[in-house]
Amino acid sequence: MSGLSAEQRNQLIERILGAVDPRLATSVRAEFARPATTEPPHATRTVAIGGHRAAGKSRLLPLVSALLGRPGLDLDVELERRTGRSLREWVATDTEGFRAAERALFLSLPPGSCVAVGGGFLSHHPEALESCYTLLVPISFETYRERLLQDTRRPRLRPGMSLEEELSAIYEQRTLLHRRVTTVGLGEFLRAMSTRSPE
Repeated sequence: MSGLSAEQRNQLIERILGAVDPRLATSVRAEFARPATTEPPHATRTVAIGGHRAAGKSRLLPLVSALLGRPGLDLDVELERRTGRSLREWVATDTEGFRAAERALFLSLPPGSCVAVGGGFLSHHPEALESCYTLLVPISFETYRERLLQDTRRPRLRPGMSLEEELSAIYEQRTLLHRRVTTVGLGEFLRAMSTRSPE
């Protein structure tokens, strides 16, 4: 854990707990309070931070990477940087090309990376996550809807529907698809990290 003191580790854990969807904060804290049933990720195992769009994956990335003592990478930001393409335009005009590019970039990362993946990654690339330690960042539908109605930078995924219909359909569909991926709850991960002996 990169020499973090117990106090520094606890401060990071509190910041992460404070950054989750307020509507789910109580349940995440309850999960954190239970005895850990999983181990912290091994240093050579890639940690993927996944979940729905607008769940807060990018916001949590620097906190989780600091807790792990690993550099963090935002996959969407890195795709834009490497290609010079806007994800909004790319998803709208070449969804298949975008999905292939995000999968290829993810698989090219060295083992032990800490990476926040895009909102559709768990749905479209479950096989790419089979050997990863995948953290699922929770978000309620109400918070998901509110955030995405306010965020006009994100691409439409089903422009043939009204935005309200799209949000409901995508949330429901991806919630089911996320179940194909073996994930670790955020509270469970934090509990495992809190009981880990400093290195």
